[in-house]
Amino acid sequence: MKKILYILSSAALLIACDSRTYEEISDNTPITVLVKYNTEVKTIVDNNCIGCHSATSFKPLTTYNDVKNNIDGILDRIQRPVGDPGKMPQGGALSQTQINTFIKWKADGLVEN
Repeated sequence: MKKILYILSSAALLIACDSRTYEEISDNTPITVLVKYNTEVKTIVDNNCIGCHSATSFKPLTTYNDVKNNIDGILDRIQRPVGDPGKMPQGGALSQTQINTFIKWKADGLVEN
């Protein structure tokens, strides 16, 4: 009986072990389509940035030109580590997929439509 329990416990332990890397299990799927402001980026900005970056704020991000002209600062702020006082959005973080969307949008030439 002890042998059976030992074998079953060992089998369960081996099955539970996972050798995949963080990249393999994270939501870090490469974006392969052309990223456009109106279809991908605007939604992220509207849901995560407009609360503080409205049209009347110090650094508005309400239009395509606002976001396009500030892309380097946006990329800097959204990629900072949690706990950094300059991390955006304040009190939270974008998902890696959302961050990758901004990176790919810039790489694709900041396409609007």
